[in-house]
Amino acid sequence: MAAMVVFWMAAGLLAVAAAAVILLRAARAAPEPGAEDPTLDVYRRQLSEIDDLAERGLMEPAEREAARAEAGRRLLGAAEASASGWVAPVAQRPWILAAAGVVGLAALGGYLVLGQPGAADQPLERRIEAWRSGRLTDLTPPQLAAVLREALKVRPEVEGFRFLALAEAQSDNPAAAARALRRAVALAPERADLWEMLGLSLLSQSGGEVTPDARDALAQAVRLNPEALAARFHLARGRAASGDREGGVNDLRALARSLPAGDPRLADIDTAIREATQAPPAAAAGPASGMINQMVAGLAERLKANPDDPEGWVRLVRSYAVLGDGPRRDAALEQARRRYGARPEILEQLEKAAATEPMK
Repeated sequence: MAAMVVFWMAAGLLAVAAAAVILLRAARAAPEPGAEDPTLDVYRRQLSEIDDLAERGLMEPAEREAARAEAGRRLLGAAEASASGWVAPVAQRPWILAAAGVVGLAALGGYLVLGQPGAADQPLERRIEAWRSGRLTDLTPPQLAAVLREALKVRPEVEGFRFLALAEAQSDNPAAAARALRRAVALAPERADLWEMLGLSLLSQSGGEVTPDARDALAQAVRLNPEALAARFHLARGRAASGDREGGVNDLRALARSLPAGDPRLADIDTAIREATQAPPAAAAGPASGMINQMVAGLAERLKANPDDPEGWVRLVRSYAVLGDGPRRDAALEQARRRYGARPEILEQLEKAAATEPMK
């Protein structure tokens, strides 16, 4: 116990010393009040590089104008925001250091009073054994995933990896879910449901973008089971996003015709068709525009899966406004208004985002 207390006191003193060094270095590196924002030089160089690329024939005129407009807006924004010094006045520095010291001592004292420095460590294996001996239905998803991982080391089974993937997905770990599903399809490559789950897990990992790996997994699911609706839906959506808009829309409409009237999945298909038909043709968009559209589409997919994200809605509305996509901007704005109608501060941010000028 005494050794543990000495250790924590030494660690606290070292932390205070490190904080003092950081504060002193930061104070010396702080800009003087009224100094020019250093990012201005970056934007000026960016404008010069854009002109140089255009003169060498490496950038189309329309792309050049769009890039110059964006860089110019950033330059003006940085110029209007004059740099302000963030160095604390000399008279306040002792009080700031004293407050930092008091907080550190209070944290150490609280740990000594409320903590258990002499408590024995609990190895992971012992905790997993305790979880395994109890009721699995009482475990949290991360705990269940840990139990399944240990069990599968001894006896790898297809269903075990499938349940592990579900537990990892519920633990917000899509990468681990995809790894488990790859093990499952390696053991049972003829099961379409596992390939479909793998494709959906890869979609979640990429924020909704139909990556080549996700497309291959979904295509394998459709080859094994032509009625795999989720796989067909995302394959069609990815086909439209990759440039074959007409083919993707036709696939989506065929999928809609295969469903009975009133099926709730028809709403998602209608939304995908509307988004595909309103999007600019991929062939007419430059590389930068295509990348931006993919990022915005990924943000929209993430909000569809997790809509309780006010900052995400503000970014989505602003992104559509910058792209000049009025219909999607208005649709996203209306959804956000309905969700956050009781929060005026978010509504104000949404209105400002909607009023953003589009790129020229």
